[in-house]
Amino acid sequence: MSVISRGLTANGEARIFVLNSTDIVGEAINIHKCAPTAAAALGRVLSATSIMGCMLKNKDDSITVNFRCEGIAGGILAVSDYKGNVRGYIRNPKADIERKKSGKLDVSGIVGSGSVVVIKDEGQPEPYIGISKIVSGEIAEDITSYFAQSEQTPTLCALGVLVENGACRAAGGVIIQLMPFASEETISAVERNSVYLSNVSNLFDKGMTNDEIAAIALEGLPFNMFDDIDVSYLCTCSDERMLKALASLSPQELDEAFEEKDEISVECQFCNKKRSFTRDAIEKFS
Repeated sequence: MSVISRGLTANGEARIFVLNSTDIVGEAINIHKCAPTAAAALGRVLSATSIMGCMLKNKDDSITVNFRCEGIAGGILAVSDYKGNVRGYIRNPKADIERKKSGKLDVSGIVGSGSVVVIKDEGQPEPYIGISKIVSGEIAEDITSYFAQSEQTPTLCALGVLVENGACRAAGGVIIQLMPFASEETISAVERNSVYLSNVSNLFDKGMTNDEIAAIALEGLPFNMFDDIDVSYLCTCSDERMLKALASLSPQELDEAFEEKDEISVECQFCNKKRSFTRDAIEKFS
């Protein structure tokens, strides 16, 4: 089980979210059979989306983060509920290129340019849609840019995934957001401490707790961590959801789908589970 910890500085000028997403990313890698660089890219997006999900207010709210990228990753999408339970996929799970000279996985190299599209379904007649440009392809910088451009919220985002022998050894993220009334002292402290979060996956790999990482991120600022939330990789697909989608097809489309077939199979992009349906079952659901 992965855990999100939430906290607030004593002066109320900054809030912090720390997520150990090792289990979430490990599950995603197993489901999608990701190559190392694809695993790091997907893991970072899942981690960010999970944290952004737990910022939602109501139990039926959800958020979708879609990296519409032009690199060989082909696109990365993640969806979270209001608790931070998350699911996602990368269109090309085999996307992998040579590591950087530093030895780090070259996530930006497989992401490339494009846009970040964030959709928040918060029970309103129309969902909120925010769009910003991919500024680096490293994911964390792109999330920071999204908050600045689309929500006008000064944000620090640090994300990391450590992949070893095809598995997730450690993964996690930190998001700090400044309130509009934040003092220069608080802003300076957050900026000064950001350098210690540049390799956040290593902090989790060393066995550091969420609270210990929060203490690094907010050094010099009194703060309180007020709750922990258990989160997981959670797919919500079901027979009913798939039948509902199939029932929206026209009779002509169904004719083409069932040509010389008694059943058609549908695969969920988030969990790769396949379900088969007869035409009779689909038409009864309509």
